[in-house]
Amino acid sequence: MRIKEIIVVEGKDDTTAIKRAVDADTIETNGSAVNQATIEKVLRAQETRGVIIFTDPDFPGEKIRKTIATAVPGCKHAFLTKEAAIAKGGRGLGVEHARPEAIKEALKDAQIMHETISEEITQEDLLTAGLIGGEGAKERRIILGKLLKIGYTNGKQLHKRLMMFQISRQEFAQALSVVRQEEQNE
Repeated sequence: MRIKEIIVVEGKDDTTAIKRAVDADTIETNGSAVNQATIEKVLRAQETRGVIIFTDPDFPGEKIRKTIATAVPGCKHAFLTKEAAIAKGGRGLGVEHARPEAIKEALKDAQIMHETISEEITQEDLLTAGLIGGEGAKERRIILGKLLKIGYTNGKQLHKRLMMFQISRQEFAQALSVVRQEEQNE
């Protein structure tokens, strides 16, 4: 599988994992202190081939994602679940630990976060759905993030990410229905 866009990753081990899964080029940020030279490379890549930001599902990965997305609008975003990114034996979390199938799936599902944000789903909707505040909210957000392919978010981030990915009320309702069904099956 050949990926046209250039994939932004955190380091060499991530590049190695990507290349095991797909035929693609990468730009490595070499940590969360993304410098101007890296931003310039990503800007050039976005102009010529497009960019997919594919960082670890942790705080530093989200910081890198946010930094690049702010400096380089229009990038696609690919997400791994924490489960897919955990190293064998549980020591380490990151793209470099993911199976090639999980990497392919995440890249296939990459989508653009839109700058023009419309609010179809309100904070009140999230509260009513039990996605913020209250028992089990985190677990429901984890399932919802997987279903909508928007990654894990805390309560504050969820509303913003739903708007940025322009998740429709219908998409949200369908995913929420699956979340509730999974809860009942437990």
